[in-house]
Parts: sequence; C-alpha cells; structure tokens
Amino acid sequence: MLTDVLNGLMQRYMERVPDVKAIIQTMIKEGIIQQPGDVENDHIAFRTMGVPQLGIQSLEKIFLHYGYTKKDAYFFPEKKLDAFWYAPPSPGFPRIFISELRVPDLSPQAQALISGYTNEVKTDPVDALDLDDATAVDHFLHSGLWRLPTLEDYQALAAESEYAAWVIYNRYYLNHFTISVHNLPPGYNTIADFNAFLERNGFTLNTAGGKIKTSPDGGLLQSATVANMITATFASNQTHRIAGSYVEFAERKPLPQFAHLPADQLRREHRRDGFEAGNADKIFESTYSSQTGK
Repeated sequence: MLTDVLNGLMQRYMERVPDVKAIIQTMIKEGIIQQPGDVENDHIAFRTMGVPQLGIQSLEKIFLHYGYTKKDAYFFPEKKLDAFWYAPPSPGFPRIFISELRVPDLSPQAQALISGYTNEVKTDPVDALDLDDATAVDHFLHSGLWRLPTLEDYQALAAESEYAAWVIYNRYYLNHFTISVHNLPPGYNTIADFNAFLERNGFTLNTAGGKIKTSPDGGLLQSATVANMITATFASNQTHRIAGSYVEFAERKPLPQFAHLPADQLRREHRRDGFEAGNADKIFESTYSSQTGK
C-alpha cells in the first residue's frame, strides 16, 4: 500500500515539475544512472495549514498507519512554521518531512483569509479515509480540501507569508522530493560536484544561505533547484504565474564511528540521519519570489 501511495505521489509530481524528468534524463545521458529507478529518494515533503482539523496532526496519520515513526520537531520562528520528520518502516522508503503554518501567529487579516477557506473542512478528513485503500489515499493527496482561492486572496496572503499562499493554492500537493547524491558515482557523489553538474546543464539553484546548506555538524549538506513557475487557474478562471514545486538534493556523511567503512559497505544507518532547521529554513525559499524571480 505504501509503495502504491508513494508511486502515485511521484507520478503526478513528475508530470507537474519539469525539472524532475529533465534532471533524471540528464543523469542518464551522462551515465550517472542507467534508469530512473536508480535514484534514491532521500525524503519527500508536505506543507500544511496549522488549523485544528488539518495540519500535521491530520496528515501524519496516513504515514503513521503505514509504519512511519515520528521523530524530531523543528521550529522556524521567522517563517512561523513547525515541522516534524518521520522515519520510514524500512530503508527502501523515503523519509517524510511535514511542516505546518502557525496560523495564529499571522495577522488577523491573514488568519481571516485562511479560515475563510479551511473552515470549509468541518472535521479531520483523514479520519474518514480508509487507510488500507491505497487508491483512496492517493486520490485524497491530490484533491482540493477547500474551494479554489481567488487571485486577490492568494496575493494578499503572499504579501505576508509566501508559504501560506503556496498552501492555499496547492493544498497537500507534494512540495518536493530529494535525490540522495552520496550513493552516486565518484564525481557526482558530493553536493558540490552535483551542483556543478546541475549548473553545467542549465538548472537554477536556490541561493538562499548559499547554494550549499550545511548542518553545524557538517554531516548533512543540501541544495535545491528554484521552483518551476506554473500557470495557476484561480476562482473566476483568472490565471497567474506562481511557484510550483522543486527538486532537492542531499548528501549525508558517514557518522564518525563508521567513517572507516569502505564506500560500498556504507548503508543508510551508517550515515547522518534526520534534518537540520537551519538548512530547511533556506530550502523553504525555493518557492519564494526572492528565488523564483531571479
């Protein structure tokens, strides 16, 4: 069931985010991988609204049902976000990162705009789902939870929180997936090398906090493309170009006690796990106008 749900997410994500296919095709062309299935998915991420019937507490029920384990909490004061990450039931599945907007921390005007939409959801929608029906879960993750927003509301929210504006339009749509670069062939298996490959082939990188975001312990290095711009259709058939989704890249260094192991013996459990708030804070900006407007 989990495989079916993840495959459904990735299928639609790849259809909507041109960079995904383009990066994978370029990797195949350069001989880095032989086929798309050779890419290891480090993690996938979702954005949610922190309101009583939705948010992390709702969405996480799906993945906890499939055997994920809730791990560390993160707080992003400037962006007014909370987040948790979830460890998969086995190493073949990606980690999951779910963030939510701290709606009560926004201005009264922004709160009223958001509640005008989210109040349409009267009860936790996941409670009504048959979590043993992968097709139903896949459909839910690609369905609108509230009515299509107006362009005016979207722009008003974006002026205060670009995260809020992204969620009000995209709902639970998959925000990004992440290519693990440390298991790629030499010359491509570090973030620095992989970034060079991406830029050499015309992909634009998120520069917030530098192109490489590095955890204080040096064990987790991340980068990301800038979100593709998509033509979004709002209420009354108004259209506007907005940020869609993007692709992230992660390099997880071996933990000190395993640094002596040869590369071909390193497994996921031997490498730095989890996430880093400082890195994620800048990765969020892949959908922000400061990056997409470059």
